[in-house]
Amino acid sequence: MKLFYKAGACSLASHIVLQESGLPFEIEAVDLKTKRTASGADFTAINEKGYVPALQLDSGEVLTEGPAIMQYIADQVPAKHLAPLADGMARYRLQGWLTFIGTELHKNFSPFFNPAGTSEWKAVAMGNLERRLAYVAKHIDDKQYLVGDEFSIGDAYLFTVLGWAQHIDLDLGKWPALTAYQARVGARAGVQAAMKAEGLI
Repeated sequence: MKLFYKAGACSLASHIVLQESGLPFEIEAVDLKTKRTASGADFTAINEKGYVPALQLDSGEVLTEGPAIMQYIADQVPAKHLAPLADGMARYRLQGWLTFIGTELHKNFSPFFNPAGTSEWKAVAMGNLERRLAYVAKHIDDKQYLVGDEFSIGDAYLFTVLGWAQHIDLDLGKWPALTAYQARVGARAGVQAAMKAEGLI
């Protein structure tokens, strides 16, 4: 498998899950401005949406969208418990978190990385982020991980998105549960390996 990524972007979550899975894989960086991969390929020929992540499978088929990619990887290695089995309520709860992180956290960071983001748009997004982060902090206050005592793909996504706070002057220190969570997840070998490979640490 080959993961197409941009350092520190949402594709980091898929990269972390690949590291945690123990499956063999390669990575290739993408310049999202030129839509060229590190090897010079036209990224839009691989993923016509033009953004990361994209996971090229051994068959040549390409999967896009982080939550789908992460669930696919998790299902290849069920013994790793990166996601609950697909036929139980625990899996739907995880999918609920993946959706929440994507729509309520990930998307509210977007104005801060968009050159067209206005101060009004950013102010609304910041208010949304602070309310949503308070909710997450309350949820994980007495938990090791997002959906219980085991690391899951939801943690890879939440860790990645929370990491963007440092780029927009959003102090996670307001929520000690979040800073403790980031330190806990960030210390994992798979997380460290992905971040080192992307030049983030």
